[in-house]
Amino acid sequence: MILTDVHVHTAYSADGVTPLRETVRAAHNMGLGVLGVSEHFDYDYKVLGILAEGKEIPYTDAEAYFSEIRRLQAQEEDLAQMRLLAGGEYGFAADPRCFDLYFGLNEKYKPDFVVNSVHTCGGYDCYFSEYFKGKRKKNAYLAYLDCVRESLDAPYRYDIVGHIGYVARNAPYPDPVLRYEDFPDPIDDILKTIILRRKILEVNASVRTAGTPVLPGTDILTRYFELGGREISFSSDAHSADALARGRETAVGILRAIGFTHLTVPDGEKRFLVSLKD
Repeated sequence: MILTDVHVHTAYSADGVTPLRETVRAAHNMGLGVLGVSEHFDYDYKVLGILAEGKEIPYTDAEAYFSEIRRLQAQEEDLAQMRLLAGGEYGFAADPRCFDLYFGLNEKYKPDFVVNSVHTCGGYDCYFSEYFKGKRKKNAYLAYLDCVRESLDAPYRYDIVGHIGYVARNAPYPDPVLRYEDFPDPIDDILKTIILRRKILEVNASVRTAGTPVLPGTDILTRYFELGGREISFSSDAHSADALARGRETAVGILRAIGFTHLTVPDGEKRFLVSLKD
């Protein structure tokens, strides 16, 4: 079974810690077969003027990042059997200005893969307390799910639908879990659209206090499988080298129990399968 981690961050991202070259070296040393680097491109923050706890966030230097990772990819002898993917995580906002920026990234840098993620909704980042002020859990989560569904209509190219359940990561409610049974209709709409459009559903192991071992939770992953969904990727969502592949064994165990047999890795215009069997 090849070790994969497709969606990690380095010091190029504002909240990343480990420099890119050190992250790649650490992944190689631990025997990772596929490393997908996906630095933050939070143009949702940029065009909507959103702050993170009252502060502006610095943006990833796209030219510096893609230049360095392409150089590292060219050093195949140093990577041995590890496949290094140059990707990005695009923060969705339903705004033409945001779309234009992502179109520009795709055209200029041609990333190997794109994770399309919802971090912001209604003018706030769903991770921070401002988003939840005055909202009951049901309303906060429904608004988030509406944003996720809208993100699937993004006109720019993307491959992976990132961390469904992000809203629960730091939610202030006594029971923060995003459950399928509480929102069956919007979740079904999201999952069916992912399947119809042949996008890859991410299994994200960075759960914080969401109350589930992975995002989305086992119940939502089970429903995805019932609906015919088979394209899954694994992400530690690591922001430092010591978190690479963290949670992968747990995620693989959950996926096997549901019936999944492989992970799907996007690589440019192609995709390849990685077996979940020993």
